[in-house]
Amino acid sequence: MAHSTNRRWLLASRPRGMATVANFRLQEEPVRAPQSGEVLCRTVYLSVDPYMRGRMNEGRSYADPAKLDSVMVGGTVSQVIESQSSSFKPGDFVLGYFGWQEYGVSAANHLTKLDLPADLLPAALGALGMPGLTAWYGLLEIGKPEAGQTVVVSGGAGAVGSVVGQIAKIRGCRVLGIAGSDRKTDWLTGSLGFDHASNYKSAADLSTEIGSSCPDGVDIYFDNVGGAVTEAVLPHLNTFGRIVVCGQISGYNLVQPLPATSILPLLLTRRATARGFIVGDHSEFFPRALADLRGWVENGSLKHEETIVEGLENAPTAFLGLFDGSNIGKQLVKVSNPE
Repeated sequence: MAHSTNRRWLLASRPRGMATVANFRLQEEPVRAPQSGEVLCRTVYLSVDPYMRGRMNEGRSYADPAKLDSVMVGGTVSQVIESQSSSFKPGDFVLGYFGWQEYGVSAANHLTKLDLPADLLPAALGALGMPGLTAWYGLLEIGKPEAGQTVVVSGGAGAVGSVVGQIAKIRGCRVLGIAGSDRKTDWLTGSLGFDHASNYKSAADLSTEIGSSCPDGVDIYFDNVGGAVTEAVLPHLNTFGRIVVCGQISGYNLVQPLPATSILPLLLTRRATARGFIVGDHSEFFPRALADLRGWVENGSLKHEETIVEGLENAPTAFLGLFDGSNIGKQLVKVSNPE
């Protein structure tokens, strides 16, 4: 076999507090040939996402923990190298879940063929992938925006938040994005067309700044962050407002969760709704969502940005960068060049 060695990152230990590179171990193994009904693929792009931090823990969550001494989980855009299935041929690009490794073998029915041009392959893990689906479902099916309403999105410059804000603009809403640097807030208002953007790290009083930017209050809060940022937004929630709980990245590396103010009195007095969701529970919406997302990308109304780190050896560093805010848009690792 021409491709004989596979490098892969294993979960070596479970972190307590902030994850580190030491929680991973790089290993080499022989590449396995595909059997009947299977496909051998080479990873082109690897997605690294905040949810992976939760999968590194042992406790109960919405998905099983990643296994120690096993390949770290993650979505991939891969290229078929060898196929024992009539559904795929060498050279096809597929969306899979091979994790942090250079090569992987999968049953053909676990893969999705991609019909994207080469320049949109990274977006299959971003605006045209799980983050885009998350933004679409969370905003449109839970938030239910109406033209003229005000939407605030935390983590506004991330893979999900940046799409949320743009969909809200497409639906005729006013949008405030909250992010962690001036570079990000400039990107939100300049390139993506958000009406306002706040840097929570430099704001003298974030809640006051939100109030000034949203004089008519907040109708929809799309929460990717939690913590102090969320507590700054909630006082501005309008009557019958909606809180879409998508992520809580501010607490993912804490040993003990910080005490939080109960939002139940607010939900009562504002007659508001808060709902958490996991997008994988709603796959019946995916065809419609993907059609919308691709149409918006192709007509230029939805822009996408990827921060790409080169080399599988840098996957842990790329992943950990999610927690210091170094990425804009979707964080990817480019593992190989498409052929």
